[in-house]
Amino acid sequence: MGNCLGSEEAELEAVKDAGRHGQPQAAPARAAALPMAPPERDLSMSSSSSGHQSSSRSPGSSMNSVATTRSGGSGSSSSSLAAYPEGRILEAPNLRVFTFGELRSATRNFRPDTVLGEGGFGRVYKGWVDEKTMNPTRSGIGMVVAVKKLNPESVQGLQEWQSEVNFLGRLSHPNLVRLLGYCVEDRELLLVYEFMPKGSLENHLFRKGAAFEPLPWNLRLRIAIGAARGLAFLHSSEKQIIYRDFKASNILLDTNYNAKLSDFGLAKHGPTGGDSHVTTRVMGTYGYAAPEYVATGHLYVKSDVWGFGVVLLEMLTGLRALDTGRPAQQHNLVDWAKPYLADRRKLARLVDPRLEGQYPSKAALLAAQLTLRCLEGDPRSRPSMAEVVAALEEIEQIKVRRRERDDHHRSSRQKSGGSGSGRAGSGHRQSPSMR
Repeated sequence: MGNCLGSEEAELEAVKDAGRHGQPQAAPARAAALPMAPPERDLSMSSSSSGHQSSSRSPGSSMNSVATTRSGGSGSSSSSLAAYPEGRILEAPNLRVFTFGELRSATRNFRPDTVLGEGGFGRVYKGWVDEKTMNPTRSGIGMVVAVKKLNPESVQGLQEWQSEVNFLGRLSHPNLVRLLGYCVEDRELLLVYEFMPKGSLENHLFRKGAAFEPLPWNLRLRIAIGAARGLAFLHSSEKQIIYRDFKASNILLDTNYNAKLSDFGLAKHGPTGGDSHVTTRVMGTYGYAAPEYVATGHLYVKSDVWGFGVVLLEMLTGLRALDTGRPAQQHNLVDWAKPYLADRRKLARLVDPRLEGQYPSKAALLAAQLTLRCLEGDPRSRPSMAEVVAALEEIEQIKVRRRERDDHHRSSRQKSGGSGSGRAGSGHRQSPSMR
C-alpha cells in the first residue's frame, strides 16, 4: 500500500498473525502500545463531499486504531446499558476474519459493476455471503454485505482501519452500522459491513433524480431521531466516545429508512479524571466541526452536538452546510440561516420548499429552536444528546392540523399557474433576504 503503511510493517504483521487465530488480538511491540484513539486527520483532508458514496454508500470512508482486544475496561458499558438497554459495548471485537480470497469471491473479483461507492479509504463493493456461515455465495444468493477495500494510493491506512475495528467492532446498537468482519492479508486491508440499501442521508437530501424523492417531514424526523439515539448511546458510556465527524454522508439508511451512524475513523474517547475536554489536532469536516474545536483544538462531548445541529439545519432547509455555488453571504449555511431560525415569520421561507408545506408549523418552529440550541457558541449551553432525543420525540408527536392542510391546498391551487419553485438557475432557492 505504498507510503501509507511503509512505517507500519511490524503492526501489519502483528495484525495478520492475530487474524490467523480467528479473533483480533492485541499486537505485540509497537502495536500493543497504540492507543484506541484514532490518528489525526486535518480538516483540509476532509470536505463536505469527501468520502461520500453513491446511492448505496457503504459505511464510513475513514478508518483507524488495532490492538483490538483493548477494551478500555469492561465497566465502560455499565451506565450505557442502564440508559440504553438495546445497546452493548463488548469487551473485545467479535468479528469474522475473512481471507482475501473469500472477499474476492464474494464480490466477483471486485468487479466494477459491484462498486457501491468510493471514499477516502477506498472503494466499497457489494458482496454476497451465507447468512449463517459468512462464506461467500453466488451473486444474488444469501446476505448482501458491503466490502470496503483500501486504495493503495489512499492517505488513509492501517491506523484508520484499526480504529474502525476497535470502536465499531465493539459497539452494538440499532442506530450504529454493524461491522461484520475484516481482512488483513498480503498488505490488503478490507472491512465488511452490513449492507444499507437506502444509502446515505446526504444522497436523499441533496441528490437529484428519480431514485431520490424528497424525504417527507415525518421521515426526516424519524431519521433525525435515529441518528440522535446513536450519538446519545456513544455519549452515555462511562468512557464517553466522541464521534467527531457527524455529517449527513455518515448517516446511512436501511430498507425501512432507519438511521445508522457509520465511519468511526475519527472517534475518540472523551475526557477523563474530571476534565471537561480533550485537546487534539483539529480533524473532521469543514462546515460541521464545532467552532471551539476549530479555534482551540479543545474537543468536548458537546462538540458532537454542534455537528448534529448542522445536520438538523440541513434537514430543515434542504441545503448543504457549505456550498460555494450559493451567493457569497450564504456559503456557510449556519452563519446565514441562524437569524432566520429564531423568527417565526421568516422560518417558513427557510424550510425546504420540496416539503411543499406538508409539515406542522409548530413542529418546524420547535425543530428550528432545537437547532439553535445545538448551535450555541458555548458548548456548555448546548443540550445533551439525550435531551435532543427527548425533544425530537416530542416534536414527532405534533401532527399537521386540518386548517394547515386546507390552507396549503388552497395556496397550492392559487400558485398552480405560476412558476412555482422559486429556485435560482444554480439549483438553489432564493434566500429570504433575496425575496
